[in-house]
Amino acid sequence: MSPVEPNKANQHPTAEVGSVGTEEDLARADLYGLIANLFFQPPDRILLDRMLASGNAEPSRGDAPLADFWLDLLQIIKESTPEQWRNEYESSFIGVGKPNVFLYASYYMAGHLHEKPLLNIRKALADLGLEAAENTAETEDHFAALCEVMRFLIAGDDVEVSNLTNQKVFFDDHIRPWYDEFCDAIEADPDTHLYKAVAALTREFLAIEAQGFDML
Repeated sequence: MSPVEPNKANQHPTAEVGSVGTEEDLARADLYGLIANLFFQPPDRILLDRMLASGNAEPSRGDAPLADFWLDLLQIIKESTPEQWRNEYESSFIGVGKPNVFLYASYYMAGHLHEKPLLNIRKALADLGLEAAENTAETEDHFAALCEVMRFLIAGDDVEVSNLTNQKVFFDDHIRPWYDEFCDAIEADPDTHLYKAVAALTREFLAIEAQGFDML
């Protein structure tokens, strides 16, 4: 389930995620969507099997910038069960009381939850015609929600909203400042194992994204 969606009152008539853009753009959007899924909730058997099936068409190690990280993640999936992913997600990102790893931009950018970064993200979403999905309790600064916004800005059909300028601004303002620290927290947590591979893939992908935006 998507943590963000077009604002019904403000969206343009064609503001849906479709199949526009280059093959590279669609691959970027798909990876943002996958990362959003993995951090929004633990993957079920269907998603894990889908990822393994997609691996049959992936390059060998060293053939592409993300290949090694993707293949490492697939290997982890082959050796794990949905129950293990669920247990780790709950212990690492939910927990009892304070979680081992926070999933929210406000925590990394301001030191506390529900701080100014959340307000800034809500304003940015409103300007883009997006809002939190009605059926989610997560705040808009959740890492999965931000990845879902990037997916929309890449693959949306409305070029007034889904374009490189908006991608760069949103990424620079709301993802770039804290994704490294977030991935560091996952990698440093002794109780997190499966998600270390997800964090490594995420860090490398977002570093590539940052380099690409810097070239604009």
